[in-house]
Amino acid sequence: MTTAPERTTDLYPTRGATEQVTERKDPVVWSEPGAPGPIEARDLADYERDGFLAIEQLITPEEVLTYRAELERLVADPEIRRDERSIVEPKSQEIRSVFEVHKLSRVFADLVRDPRVVGRARQILGSDVYVHQSRINVKPGFGASGFYWHSDFETWHAEDGLPRMRTVSVSIALTENFATNGGLMIMPGSHRTFLGCSGETPKDNYKRSLQMQDAGTPSDGMLTRFADRHGIRLFTGKAGSATWFDCNCMHGSGDNITPYPRSNVFIVFNSVENTAVEPFAAPVPRPDYIGARDFTPVV
Repeated sequence: MTTAPERTTDLYPTRGATEQVTERKDPVVWSEPGAPGPIEARDLADYERDGFLAIEQLITPEEVLTYRAELERLVADPEIRRDERSIVEPKSQEIRSVFEVHKLSRVFADLVRDPRVVGRARQILGSDVYVHQSRINVKPGFGASGFYWHSDFETWHAEDGLPRMRTVSVSIALTENFATNGGLMIMPGSHRTFLGCSGETPKDNYKRSLQMQDAGTPSDGMLTRFADRHGIRLFTGKAGSATWFDCNCMHGSGDNITPYPRSNVFIVFNSVENTAVEPFAAPVPRPDYIGARDFTPVV
């Protein structure tokens, strides 16, 4: 007689009848103390405490020009625009994001393998890593919409099936991040509390959520509690700067109504010891180009 495989334990329930707060059950930094890597011990301690690490210059001005030119090439390519991996602004119909760029572009594939990038991911996660998601974000001036407050892990857990908080993101600025052009905002320390959201996941939710977040968004009351407790940090910086942040940080960004675009390349690294299972709160996984099912380590 055979038995059905045991279901992976859900440590972080979400998408139920009500919101549910769960204290984090996983480490923030998974590597052993003193483990080698490009992040200094003091900065790693700050990352563990706050859930993020800002770097003034991860890539050089010359490299910024290379990556920005590649971004512009991809956005201008009619075939890329027709590809399902391209997401457009609801109002302007301009490209908002292009997913899986490390597979569409050798330039961005090389960036993923750069020791300055993948080395930090390995150090934080304490293992080899693979790319769970990559994309370029194009936030042109005069009306590009923002992303409402959310935890990425809530979505990746609910809809992609990532079981544990062993995932880290890096946003590398390809244009200057001003205080006014829709920059990234994070609630420091919010990564230590998981907020399970209310409401079921609609069918093919990703088709809507990549343009405008709906399912998986916290209530105003809960966001107020989080903001009162943690405060809000707005990230600014020159092109070439970068922000590393934990998968469970409560974060968002506003609309960009200035003339100045805000473009970046966004890479999500997941531990090879935390590979995706069946979604915890969705009928089927999202497409591979949004939540990878290829767990090949970055080398």
